Amino acid sequence: MAASKPVEPQSATGLPRWQLALLVGTPIVLGVGAVYLWNRSRRKGMKGTGERKTPEGSASPVQETRGVSTSNKQPSPLDHAQSSKNKGNKYFKAGKYEKAIQCYTEAIGLCPGDQKADLSTFYQNRAAAFEQQWTEVVQDCSQAVELNPRYIKALFRRAKALEKLDNKKECLEDVTAVCILEAFQNQQSMLLADKVLKQLGKEKAKEKYKNREPMMPSPQFIKSYFSSFTDDIISQPLQKGEKKDEDKDKEGEAAEITESAGYLKAKQYMEEENYDKIISECTKEIESGGRYTAEALLLRATFYLLIGNATAAQPDLDQVINMKDANVKLRANALIKRGSMYMQQQQPLHSTQDFNTAAEIDTQNPDVYHHRGQLKILLDQVDEAVGDFDECIRLRPDSALAQAQKCFALYRQAYTGNNLSQVEKAMDGFEDVIRRFPKCAEGYALYAQALTDQQQFGKADEMYDKCIELEPDNATTYVHKGLLQLQWKQDLDLGLELISKAIEIDNKCDFAYETMGTIEVQRGNLDKAIEMFNKAINLAKSEMEMAHLYSLCDAAYAQTEVAKKYGLKPPTL
Repeated sequence: MAASKPVEPQSATGLPRWQLALLVGTPIVLGVGAVYLWNRSRRKGMKGTGERKTPEGSASPVQETRGVSTSNKQPSPLDHAQSSKNKGNKYFKAGKYEKAIQCYTEAIGLCPGDQKADLSTFYQNRAAAFEQQWTEVVQDCSQAVELNPRYIKALFRRAKALEKLDNKKECLEDVTAVCILEAFQNQQSMLLADKVLKQLGKEKAKEKYKNREPMMPSPQFIKSYFSSFTDDIISQPLQKGEKKDEDKDKEGEAAEITESAGYLKAKQYMEEENYDKIISECTKEIESGGRYTAEALLLRATFYLLIGNATAAQPDLDQVINMKDANVKLRANALIKRGSMYMQQQQPLHSTQDFNTAAEIDTQNPDVYHHRGQLKILLDQVDEAVGDFDECIRLRPDSALAQAQKCFALYRQAYTGNNLSQVEKAMDGFEDVIRRFPKCAEGYALYAQALTDQQQFGKADEMYDKCIELEPDNATTYVHKGLLQLQWKQDLDLGLELISKAIEIDNKCDFAYETMGTIEVQRGNLDKAIEMFNKAINLAKSEMEMAHLYSLCDAAYAQTEVAKKYGLKPPTL
């Protein structure tokens, strides 16, 4: 949502990238890490192999070799081992695990060392019988994998045991190997990989985010963020004679404030795009108890959000919201921003409460309905979202942004519901939006997403060109246009060229680094991918986004380890 821009960078559509991943999907097949996300929508139709709790007769995928025993020959050592294993299997199925372990141990002792496939099976079966003795499970599975490096059951059993022992790194390596061996077709292993990646990402992001150096985003990002508000006092430019008109008796005082320090000076810096000085000037206004204290608190909070410091932003927002004598539009704007912050922190109930409060105290504020509509899309409440966009449009008929996003919401509803007539109607709606608002880059970008869904790639490309013409410094548009080339023409070189152009335009565009990393994973250039993901991590605006990026980076790193250990690599572009 547009109001979430301070805490998560936007795509070319103005929607957060994680929202687009849910609503639109990624137009290229992603590798391990990203592939877990890419496959989520397909999992319902996938058939898993089920819980791997039963022992087996032979190792997989390597076929065991049996010793020969006929009525004319004495049973071989392998025959005796197999017999013990078979007894163990009966005890296992009867739930008599201690006796099963004894039989499997006997089989291991009897089995000739050169019968590696059988020996690996005996170790794997004993690991299954150990049940919740996780250390023993890991030890036996490790023996099985050493004998048979591509033994899927042993690798997956060890992965689950390592998870129980909180060894996430090695668990991820094992489950990555399993996913590759299973060609990403087993739901159970995919879910474990996804779970561990999320856990690792959250742990690493929590530590790094609290110690990160705040970073001001690009001027284009900041301007795009403020453009999503039409009824926001602090984002309006200073008017000529504003200081005199407000209080002629204090004209000299206002002029003095402007010349020295405070909120008015901060506003002047905003117009000059000298954003690094705004927080300090707002602080001077607040500490001096100046007449613009409420405005300064809100502006400072907004820039704290823009640099990714939600911890510092919240007290300022709280203070403005609780100022009963403050301008109602300041309080409503603070509620919108705090509500968006809560959504990025995955607190949808708090977020909804703030948006509803904003609508109660400032019923005629179009920004409230615009941003709440985007929240409703995130919560998959499309009908309510459309209602909010309609209310925003009623209050502000010239709101091109709301018109475009309402059209996009209707399109996604029709597309996911497979309602072809409504899809066609929504596509006509996009044409109407760009006709009536030819200067709104958002309309072209959202239309391009819909056209890509409909595989009208040439026209989608034209829409992205319109976006670039209107906003040549919007790096995310180049990224989306680059991704389109991969899906449309399979033109990897052109795609990478456009994404490189995005980085050239805005070297703080973490979306570009993330996308470049994802493509490098697909190309098999894992070291390059890890480098790109790390650059994106250092630019992340929220802890949640940083956790997602760490997940991609950890997935790529796990692939490098699996390639070294087992020579396994997923398919590349």
